[in-house]
Amino acid sequence: MIPYQTKIKKLSSTNYMEIRKEAMAVFNQIKRRTKRRPYVRSAYFNKEKIFFDFFWTHLHQKGPKSRFKRLKYFAAAVDLIKNSKNHPVSKENPNKRTEIVHRFAGLTKEKELFFVQIK
Repeated sequence: MIPYQTKIKKLSSTNYMEIRKEAMAVFNQIKRRTKRRPYVRSAYFNKEKIFFDFFWTHLHQKGPKSRFKRLKYFAAAVDLIKNSKNHPVSKENPNKRTEIVHRFAGLTKEKELFFVQIK
């Protein structure tokens, strides 16, 4: 798997409330484009829509430290979903056999590795 090099830095804040505010600012830009469910069009999936419904519910199931770490990469992850044409690692979801999970690798502008998983 070849990681996609994003042009976006990871969000830089020192506490959860600041990082959440920055991530929500990025998300609100996406949200403003539609009256319905917010989405991003993916280059890898032939410009199909990728919705954020599962991300926010999944994020709120995690603890505060994990939320903080995941939100730091939110802007870079959106850039990866929009522009990456690199092939992901695809496999069946072990919890639900009818779903396929695609795992994309990315590098931030500072060369930090992160992953984005799409069902």
